Amino acid sequence: MDLKLAGRVVLVTGGSKGIGLACARLFVDEGATVAIASRSQANLDRARTEIAPLRTFAADLTDAGAAAAMVAAVEREVGPIDVLVNSAGAARRTPPDELTPAHWRAAMDAKFFTYIHVVDPVIKAMAERGRGVVVNVIGAGGKVAAPTHVPGGAANAALMLATAGLANAYAGRGVRVVGVNPGLTATERVAQGLQAEARLAGIDEAEALRRAQARLPLGRIATAEEIARVVVFAASDAASYLTGANIALDGAVHPIVV
Repeated sequence: MDLKLAGRVVLVTGGSKGIGLACARLFVDEGATVAIASRSQANLDRARTEIAPLRTFAADLTDAGAAAAMVAAVEREVGPIDVLVNSAGAARRTPPDELTPAHWRAAMDAKFFTYIHVVDPVIKAMAERGRGVVVNVIGAGGKVAAPTHVPGGAANAALMLATAGLANAYAGRGVRVVGVNPGLTATERVAQGLQAEARLAGIDEAEALRRAQARLPLGRIATAEEIARVVVFAASDAASYLTGANIALDGAVHPIVV
């Protein structure tokens, strides 16, 4: 399907691995000019070996100044950003008895502010140009609390509200904002989460994965590409009336009305 993304400038934060890398690959396949950002230069270099056309930018997005400088560099070296996909950062999963206030602050820095620090300069520039799309890859943990993911879930919930609020604020200026909430997906982050779940339950990681998959109506966890397909569609003109929504991609494990 030609989503008419050829020539669009796309920035994917957290684009060096996992869902972000899958998004970057599909945007390149659609003919877009794609830049990715990560704090790890090694991960960026590895991504370039997989997808040669990528433009890469190293930045620690927990730092607002570094995030703004990265955005400015993309716009200067690649072009005005038409699509921003946020997939950077993830809060560490921690059993509740091990939580401290520092864990809660770290979760907001890792997930919420890594998105907001990039959204802020990008969405304002998009509004000035009268066009643009922001897609935030958030997570189902913002709707359904898990014992090992309470701080991270709180950060996700905050991002869902920010997504809806910014969509409302900028719709009249030609900018759409959409949230995508994956459930369990085959990424390194989920593997780390399963380690925490296994530790809490006193089981090994293989058993934690088996139990997690047994709870899924589809009987398996998602692939990163399955999530990326929805992201790329949401960013395209084919979804031109889609904004302010937080789309559940959890395989129907939480049968709730949203």
